[in-house]
Amino acid sequence: MSRTTLTTPTLTRNGALLLAGLLLAGCTVGPAYNRPEFPIPEQHRPLTTEPEASSLADLPWWEVFKDPTLQELVREALVNNQDLAVAVARVTEARAQAGVAKSYLWPEVNAGGSVAGERRSIITDPPLGQGADRDITNANLGFSLSWEIDLFGRLRSQNQAAVARMLATEQGQRAVVITLVGDVASSYFFLRELDLQLDVARKTLVLNDETVRFYTNRLAGGVSNRLELDQAVANRAATAAAIPEIERQIAITENALSVLLGRLPGAIPRGAALEAQYHPPQVPAGLPAALLERRPDVVGAEQLMIAANADIGAARALFFPTISLAGFFGGASKDLDGLFKADGTAASLTAGLFQPIFQAGRIRRNAEAAQARFDQALAEYRGAALNAYREVADSLVTIEKLADVRTAQAESVAALQDASKLSRSRYDTGLSNYLEILIADQSLFASELQLAHTRGEELRAVARLYRALGGGWQVDEAEGGATQEEDVKTATAP
Repeated sequence: MSRTTLTTPTLTRNGALLLAGLLLAGCTVGPAYNRPEFPIPEQHRPLTTEPEASSLADLPWWEVFKDPTLQELVREALVNNQDLAVAVARVTEARAQAGVAKSYLWPEVNAGGSVAGERRSIITDPPLGQGADRDITNANLGFSLSWEIDLFGRLRSQNQAAVARMLATEQGQRAVVITLVGDVASSYFFLRELDLQLDVARKTLVLNDETVRFYTNRLAGGVSNRLELDQAVANRAATAAAIPEIERQIAITENALSVLLGRLPGAIPRGAALEAQYHPPQVPAGLPAALLERRPDVVGAEQLMIAANADIGAARALFFPTISLAGFFGGASKDLDGLFKADGTAASLTAGLFQPIFQAGRIRRNAEAAQARFDQALAEYRGAALNAYREVADSLVTIEKLADVRTAQAESVAALQDASKLSRSRYDTGLSNYLEILIADQSLFASELQLAHTRGEELRAVARLYRALGGGWQVDEAEGGATQEEDVKTATAP
């Protein structure tokens, strides 16, 4: 076995080369990232009020959804939901991948050793001399070093891209949390809406049964006709048919909500009635410029754009030379005992350079592909921002108009309730027939169902707005971001 043992001057020259490489390692060939300009409206649509600095999204979810039962359901979902578990695992994976990318910036040091034995044949050309040692042992033990000097920033660009993708994954996890809170609230409000409709249908069915009995008795007494009874029976059947349909929707909604909670399909506990649910007296959207910082999907899309920009730098760096160092320090000897003696010490340090000359356009095409991926990320970022403003605008106009619809429907229900009472009074005094009561009751039934739907939709619109605004999940830039554990802790308090 032969090894080249470097003299002290040789090691000094290589050390100088290493130092020079480190001093030059500050240059990069990638483009600097600048956030793209994006038109920001002065205020959210509909343009009904002056923009406010405060926003509904500043409130934690337990201050927006105040039903204690709903709060417990949200907490259960934040602990057991499987989509959130997947998101948490993805964040853990992305953090590990970022650590892997960072590790390439540092030298790699490994320990190793080997022992090789050989017995030579006496019959050789030339033959071994008399008394020659036929057994040969070569052994070495030491530390090897390898290091790519990041002269043109390829490794740093890859590390920057990995960190940005990790941050995008964290924003994806936050988006799952916000969506989960909104979905649980919306499903719960829909469930309470169906409960109210079922209660209205059952009460109306009782009235319909009384009407059918009334006309049945009148027909038996010969003071009514079959047409009146058929109308009463038809109205009663329509009401009865609505009950199992509402019950079916309740069961399906409970099953869907159970899955969000991470449990098997089953019954869901109820809290406050739909009419008693808390509705924020004001739902300020806040400043439009803040929306791009609140929405995790927009922030995540920007992080992916940052990663794509860093990938361009890594692709461009492939046009330039790659400089690497390789070294060894340890012992080498013809026997194991000699490894630990001073004259058995061995050391080497090698600097290598690799410069692509002809790659049939592969490096250039790789750079073009990286630029194309950045253009895609840029378009996706702008699309996410536009979608964020659209969702806020849709929710705001829905809340505004549903309030008007609810007011009008409440007036209609009040008038029909009065009409139902008046029709009975008129019938008792002989001023009308029972058909007026039947018509008033059925009109009241339809209006009460519509009012229940509007109340539920109004509450769901608030949940959608809260989600569209970013749900209050903000990260203090001074803290450098929050961990998943901190997010869950914040989400489940108090």
